[in-house]
Amino acid sequence: MDTESTYSGYSHYSGHSKKAHRQGSRDRHKSPRSKDGSRSEKSVTIQTPPAEPLLGNEASRTEEGQDDNWGETTTAITGTSEHSISQEDIARISKDLEDSVGLDCKRYLGLTVAAVLGLLVFLTPVAFILLPQILWRDDLEPCGTVCEGLFISVAFKLLILLIGTWALFFRQPKADIPRVFVFRALLLVLIFLFVFSYWLFYGVRILDSKDTNYQGIVQYAVSLVDALLFIHYLAIVLLELRQLQPTFTIKVVRSTDGESRYYSLGHLSIQRAALVVLENYYRDFTVYNPTLLTASKSRAAKHMAGLKVYNVDGPGNNGAGQSRAMIAAAARRRDSSHNELYYEEADHERRVRKRRARLVVAVEEAFTHIKRLQVEEQQKAPGEMMDPREAAQAIFPSMARALQKYLRTTRQQHYHSMESILQHLSFCIANSMTPKAFLERYLNPGPTLQYDRDRWFSKQWTLVSEEAVTSGLRDGIVFVLKCLDFSLVVNVKKIPFIKLSEEFVDPKSHKFVLRLQSETSV
Repeated sequence: MDTESTYSGYSHYSGHSKKAHRQGSRDRHKSPRSKDGSRSEKSVTIQTPPAEPLLGNEASRTEEGQDDNWGETTTAITGTSEHSISQEDIARISKDLEDSVGLDCKRYLGLTVAAVLGLLVFLTPVAFILLPQILWRDDLEPCGTVCEGLFISVAFKLLILLIGTWALFFRQPKADIPRVFVFRALLLVLIFLFVFSYWLFYGVRILDSKDTNYQGIVQYAVSLVDALLFIHYLAIVLLELRQLQPTFTIKVVRSTDGESRYYSLGHLSIQRAALVVLENYYRDFTVYNPTLLTASKSRAAKHMAGLKVYNVDGPGNNGAGQSRAMIAAAARRRDSSHNELYYEEADHERRVRKRRARLVVAVEEAFTHIKRLQVEEQQKAPGEMMDPREAAQAIFPSMARALQKYLRTTRQQHYHSMESILQHLSFCIANSMTPKAFLERYLNPGPTLQYDRDRWFSKQWTLVSEEAVTSGLRDGIVFVLKCLDFSLVVNVKKIPFIKLSEEFVDPKSHKFVLRLQSETSV
């Protein structure tokens, strides 16, 4: 059975409803002719998002006056559209390209400098040992047992340093930060100065004088490797261990719906704290759904649209009088708006519960038609076997209608395509999961990472802070992370100093006596 054709059959509508809705859409999109004739002649085009056969027209979810079957009675008005681009758009696009090129150059420049410096660090001890053998081999003193043992020491220390450097520094970057990581830059400068000092001493005292004490030269190389190991230990302390102890508590609030979370952080800079906030945001915050925020706006617009002001004094006297009348009428209607809000929310909750019950029943009935075959049963009926994908396509039409209506009622339709639902259904069937496990994704809005990456991922965040982003966190600092649709407001509070006192209780002091009174029944 073709799943897409079966599901698309649910979206056919009758001719009467189609004609009525087309007339309503035409009246709704018709605008009076203004003085600017070219503006009134432009047609309105509602574009449907690609690859969404399950969910219908995404543009129609902005209209709050729709019924539950809006996807079945929606008419797309198409026509000629005029596309233009302004100089501001060109400037913005060019600026974005320059910023992206600058970020890439900065990233690769930092990696190149670190790689060259790391290569210099590992080749320097080897060069210290090999250069005397190449330049004045005949004049060198013989290398004894102690000197040969130092070769083994240098080799193993360089191996340990190589593994530690790979584990600490050679990681795939998770983000592009606006400024240089201060501690990492300081460590690179320290390593460069340290290696440069060793080379300077080596050139003056060994190369120029052609020192013949080869064992002393090898010990000099061993001291360099030992110092590099200590610098690596310092890097672990500054880059990893310093931030482990919780010092600050931050509150992250999403600006649109007010959802908030609390996190504990150590000593970090503002830009690194912002990275931690974004990593936890995608894991802990529910996915941002802008359609849930349009109810209050549409309600306020509906109240203002219901107000009519009549000018009885003529067209010339319509100034502050109309404004005062509008404000007074809005104040009178505000007194009864809470009743409308209460009944609207109660009706919406009732419809959600009804759609949820229908969905649960439909999914449970659909799962009863699937049975996992054992090994001995597979040999008996080889022609009737299906893989998880085929089984999902077979039972999906029986639950598609209820799932579609529930997603539209809860305004989640733009986060779930038919392909993603089929993949999730086949996954549940392959792992013998229950209907309740299959419905968990749709009944309870999950974290942002649960959904398709193309539907929630913001490629660029902007860090807004009054302090320098390289400065450390302090009590009372507030910074904002902005993306296209919303922003995250972060408030930093220092964990207070806690003073604990001790009080000893002698176990022998737990003695009690029974007190009897005349009123008791004992």
